[in-house]
Amino acid sequence: MRTSLKYINKQLVDLYPETEIRSFWLLIMEQLTGCSRMEILTNKNNILSAEQNQKVKTIIERLKKAEPIQYILGETEFFSLPFYVDENVLIPRPETEELVDWVLNDNQNCKGKILDIGTGSGCIAISLAKNLPNAHVTAFDISEEAIAVAKRNASRNEVEVNFQPVDVLSPDFFKKEDSETFDIIISNPPYVCEREKAGMQTNVLKYEPHLALFVDDNDPLLFYRQIALFAHQHLISNGKLFFEINQAYGKKTVKLLVDLGFSDVCLRKDISGKNRMIKAIR
Repeated sequence: MRTSLKYINKQLVDLYPETEIRSFWLLIMEQLTGCSRMEILTNKNNILSAEQNQKVKTIIERLKKAEPIQYILGETEFFSLPFYVDENVLIPRPETEELVDWVLNDNQNCKGKILDIGTGSGCIAISLAKNLPNAHVTAFDISEEAIAVAKRNASRNEVEVNFQPVDVLSPDFFKKEDSETFDIIISNPPYVCEREKAGMQTNVLKYEPHLALFVDDNDPLLFYRQIALFAHQHLISNGKLFFEINQAYGKKTVKLLVDLGFSDVCLRKDISGKNRMIKAIR
């Protein structure tokens, strides 16, 4: 394995920071050998098979093209749970973990109904279902392919989530199950403006699904408005709405929610000090 580390370093030294290369190596070795990180670090002199070495070379060629390591390995971790990911879903981010943590701390022992809108890999819905076993979790997404990934992840993590194909921009969105109400609605919708593409990393632009990322420059709060209107109809009295947001539109999103009649609107910063999360009460 030590030889593989030297090879990976040599191949990627001009493309990635040293710390990231080492992280790649550990992730690759974990998947190829089935060993834990501690076992890998204490058995560096173990020799990989010819087949394993060939797999290393294939992975490195894909990394050279800026493909995310999570897609290459088909694996990532979110809220200490394993998730399968591919090009049909976004790779879960740490700030989304912070949003889930806020929901859990604010709703301990919740036994009500939770809705996740724009579920993607299912990371939010599944993490909530795993940590709130008495809650009933539903999740919407426009992409059938994303729902297939999310169902796979729910099965892997042994939770039940009611996944449904739903387009929040469709006129039928507000007609959906008019009588159904939820205690909590949570969403991490598309919030990156088209003009922000210039400052984004190649691996995101080239490989992650644009449908789940981008919103028109002329209406950056489009999804928040639609979901907030839906939440106003479908949250119980004093029900809670949680959003992950674009840091550039924190105050505008707060104003949108206040104007729509929500109360106790709270804007929260993430660990990096960026306005990234909002909570509101119906």
